[in-house]
This record gives sequence, C-alpha cells and structure tokens, in this order.
Amino acid sequence: MVEPPRGGRGLKGCVLYIPRMSEEGPRLMAAAFRSLGVDARVSPPSTARTRELAARHLSGEECYPAHVTLGNFLRVLEDPGCEPERTCFFLPNAEGPCRFGQYAHLFRKVFRDLGYPEVRVISPSSRYGYEELRELDAAFERRAWRALVTADILRKLRLMHRPYELEPGAVDRVVDAGLADCERVLADPDLSRGPLMRGLVAALTGVRDRLRALPRDPGERPLIGVVGEIFCRLNEFSNEYVVRRIERLGGEAWLSDITEWVHYTRVMRRELLAEQGRRLSGQALKMLLAERVQTADEGVLLAPFREDFAGREEPHDMRRFLDAADPYLPFRGCLGEMTLSVAKVLWLHELGIDGIVDVSPFTCMNGIISEAVYPRMSRDLGGLPIRSLYFDGTETDLDRDLGMFLEMARAQRRRRAAAASA
Repeated sequence: MVEPPRGGRGLKGCVLYIPRMSEEGPRLMAAAFRSLGVDARVSPPSTARTRELAARHLSGEECYPAHVTLGNFLRVLEDPGCEPERTCFFLPNAEGPCRFGQYAHLFRKVFRDLGYPEVRVISPSSRYGYEELRELDAAFERRAWRALVTADILRKLRLMHRPYELEPGAVDRVVDAGLADCERVLADPDLSRGPLMRGLVAALTGVRDRLRALPRDPGERPLIGVVGEIFCRLNEFSNEYVVRRIERLGGEAWLSDITEWVHYTRVMRRELLAEQGRRLSGQALKMLLAERVQTADEGVLLAPFREDFAGREEPHDMRRFLDAADPYLPFRGCLGEMTLSVAKVLWLHELGIDGIVDVSPFTCMNGIISEAVYPRMSRDLGGLPIRSLYFDGTETDLDRDLGMFLEMARAQRRRRAAAASA
C-alpha cells in the first residue's frame, strides 16, 4: 500500500526519488509526479559505489535488483545536500514468488538502522493493480499510464533504429531529445487530457520523423527477443549492457516492455476478484472502466506508429496471450515474469524472431523456472535458440557467450528463409 495514503498534497515538500529501472520510464514517471507539484527525480546512475553501499546492508540472499536499487537510494542519502526528513523513495512491489515484494519492508529497516526513520518508502502493490496511485490524485493514475506507454514507444523506436545508424550516437540523441519533450508535456499541471495527449503525440511523431530521416545501413541483422525479470532486463547497469552488446555483435534487440506487466497485473486482479466471488462487483466495474480508458489512451499514442511497428506489435489481449503459455506454464498457477517470459517466446516466434535471450538476476526463481521450460519450447519451435543469462555484478565473458548465441540466431534466420522459399 502507499505509505501513507495522503494524496498528492501529502508528498508536497518531499523530494521523491524514482528507481532508475530504465532510461525512459523513470524520467517520464518523475515528470508525471511533478505535475502534482511534487519534486520528483530519478535516482542517480549506478556505479561501483552502488554495489559497495548495498553490500554493507544486505546478506547476499537478496537478488541483484535489490542491491542496485538500495545502493542508489543510499547514494542519495549520503549526498551532503540530502535532507532525510524530506526524502521519499518510490518502490512498487509485486505479488508472487519474487522476493521483490519484500524489499520495501527491508529498505525501511535499513533506513531505520542507519538512523533515518523519517525516510518514507511509497510502495503500491501489483496485487491491487497499482490502483493505490489514485490516492495521490484522481487523475494521476491515468497520467502515469500515459508516461509508461510513451516510454515504451520511445524505447522501441530507439532499439529498432540504433543498430542501423551510420553515425554513432545519432539515434540516442534524437530519442533523448524527444524524451525531454515528453517530460515537459507530462510535467505540465495545466494540461487537460486533450492538450496533454496532443502534446505527447506531437513529441513522439517528431522523434519518429527525425529517425526516419537519418541515414540507415540497409543490411539485415538477426532479431533477438529479450525477455526475463523486469528490472534486470531493463536496467543496463544490471545486465552489463546486454542490448548494446547484442547490437555491437551484429544483432537487433526486441526488448519486452514495461506496460505488459501492467496488463498482466490487471488480468491477475480480475482473477483474484473472481476467486472472491466479486466478478460483478463495483470494484470489478471500476477496473473495467479504468482499463477501457487506458486502452483508449494507449491506442491514441500508438496510432502514428502502425507503419513503423508493423510486424513488431505487442500483445494487448493479455488473457489470450497468457492462455497460449498454458502447455508450458499455466498462468493461474505460475505467477510473475516466468509466465510472461514463456508467453512472450511464443508470441515472438509467431512474429519471426531469430533467437531469445532471457535476462534474470542470479538465483531468480522466475528465471530458473523459465530456463527449465525453454529446452522443450526450443524443440517445439523448430530449434529456436533460447539462452538464459544471469547477472549478479560479477565479471563474465558476456561477449563470448553472446557471440556464439548470435551465430545460432543467424543459422536460425537462414533456416527460416530457406523454408519460406522452398
């Protein structure tokens, strides 16, 4: 639950830090908070100091995202300009087997032990579809959703264009400039739905048009789906820049986005209501209305990209998407990213992916269970290469492993092309 649920006004006067899970999403979420008059910022980029600080307070039983997140929060607190009594950290939690659901409680204990009992942790739960965000402000949940959808679009554009740029850094410069434009729109408290959506669409189409105009390498690359634990796959520091390595080694990455997790939590919330005999309750009706509004907003933001994303569509009928994974991991019995990863492998295979990389923290239950299922899936999907990678901040020869994997993906691409022309 949000701690404490005081509404947006309860955060005014605070400095709220958003974990740097990716480059796009946290910046836009912070901008959405700023529209409430909250001084919201993104936690600092991770460094070796991040791991050093976290290691002083964690036992080693926690997963790597806990180290990275706590270490960056502690870097905030050790800054000479920090005022602990004004400092808040935003840390959504999740249900299921993932240890992540316990980290808000753990972090509060660490802060108390360090003498910072006044530091607050704002922690909405996936169990309720993050609907506690409505307690901050009546319209905030919707603005936050638009921020996440916008972030996913920007990331998708970045990854579709960057492998083919002729001028190194050109794509990142264009996307980062568009990201700053979207931040300004989302942070403006005076924009109602119409002007806000038009502002976001204008910023996004500006990025699209500038990327289309960039000189482009005409060559083809194997397309690699990147699935797995949500923080580790999105946070470049945590995964040792696996997407950029794939690009440098001659591939293109299709990274699973963050909004698929929100779609998933809605399905699981409906399942919970059904188990409680509340399928036709007022709560269920509110969820249905909120989902329809958010789906409409998502459609408006995605509309300018039908041509760009043709063949790269993301699943939006989440129940059908999850049902497809039932022969491997039934989603009603296997909670969390493991089911999403398995379902996404099936989805990407249908769209012609050449290989799959599953990115997870070391000892992650979601990653371990998914890895146990992947050999059977690979056989069922015509030998589709699937590689599980685990990260804990230690040195690995990642380029060697990815280089061999990409050769397998190229072979898979050739087999598909030969089968299509036969």
